[in-house]
Amino acid sequence: MSKRVTVFGTGYLGATHAACMAEIGHEVLGVDIDAAKIAKLEAGEVPFYEPGLDEVLKRNIEAGRLRFTTSYEEAAAWGDIHFLGVGTPQRRGEYAADLRFVNSVVEKLAPLVTKPAVIFGKSTVPVGTAANLGELARELSPAGEGLEVAWNPEFLREGFAVEDTLRPDRLVLGVDRDRPGRAEEVLREIYAPILELGMPFIVTDLATAELVKVAANSFLATKISFINAMAELCEAAGADVTVLADAIGHDKRIGRKFLNAGVGFGGGCLPKDIRAFMARAGELGAEHALTFLREVDNINMRRRTRMVEISRELVGGSLLGSRVAVLGAAFKPDSDDVRDSPALNVAGQLQLQGATVNVFDPKAMENARREFPTLGYSASTEEACQGADLVLVVTEWKQFRELVPADLNKIVRRKRIFDGRNCIDPQVWRAAGWTYRGLGRP
Repeated sequence: MSKRVTVFGTGYLGATHAACMAEIGHEVLGVDIDAAKIAKLEAGEVPFYEPGLDEVLKRNIEAGRLRFTTSYEEAAAWGDIHFLGVGTPQRRGEYAADLRFVNSVVEKLAPLVTKPAVIFGKSTVPVGTAANLGELARELSPAGEGLEVAWNPEFLREGFAVEDTLRPDRLVLGVDRDRPGRAEEVLREIYAPILELGMPFIVTDLATAELVKVAANSFLATKISFINAMAELCEAAGADVTVLADAIGHDKRIGRKFLNAGVGFGGGCLPKDIRAFMARAGELGAEHALTFLREVDNINMRRRTRMVEISRELVGGSLLGSRVAVLGAAFKPDSDDVRDSPALNVAGQLQLQGATVNVFDPKAMENARREFPTLGYSASTEEACQGADLVLVVTEWKQFRELVPADLNKIVRRKRIFDGRNCIDPQVWRAAGWTYRGLGRP
């Protein structure tokens, strides 16, 4: 049965959730204080790159199921099911999460809610936030106890966000155990088309639901840093981390996913989420439980430094006067997200050490230019590699994985390639007379 749903925040999470809720048949109103973003979405334009999302957005706007507004008054009057999907960035100068945007939505929305309603939080927040927001909402709303706050964390992977929303591997709902309301019943109705596919639906308390998301991200970050620590050992011992990863990945208890050694993780989730998790554990007096995450973070950042060190070795000990092509700017393929991007971090460090750096990425050029305006940017792989002394592959886009030596032989000044993602075949490049270097490979 179709429901009236509002989604507050139309960034990556909010816009995807709004479009997908309309796709499964609900009437959806997306809400944001950024009028320019709203105008873009109303015109059917996604303000970021996410495969398949633009088609879902346009289809549902045309069908009349999806609208956008900057008016909280309109949203409060229109629906009684509100999803909260605003960002929780890292606080400037601290590890902790900045909850300004989350708090602001509840502070503005709650006084306008006059009848029973449910706010479902989807943002990644420190444990304890949902209970605080519930208290705030009840205090500010004329509906009082009739306004419920529940937590329904998202588990989107950039590049697969539509698929992950419409066919998630699990749905989690945290409810206030002291105030059993209608949140579970409402969410079951909203997600009925998804639950019919047999998705596991886990109902728990607010704190557990909040922890599920940060625990999942911390586990994935730990797995990536583990294989990168093994890469450091492999380099010292002359072993091959890619074969090591394949061998241990056959163990069903371990699994092969997230065991790709390279320049490490970035993006708007894993780095800031593990740091906020550590900060929150300290506030709760359980800081010793997560001290290992500090090393996970250290290993990750060390990979970027290592890539710069090896690049310097490959061009003869000094980057001064060398030309370096950096293939990749986004933190991962199939995304234009450059937040905490290892590729741009490495490119920036190379430039600071005297290299002339030319960057190319299929989708993230505009965002990269905004973040790192002093780097050189090229319109294609070939242009970036023109006269290069060293080619770096730092984001494993399909077109970079499929490069062959003949594509670059006549363009570069020196045949040297450094594979920061271990995603191209060393034998092919070495056979063509190139110096190939990978991370954690002999």
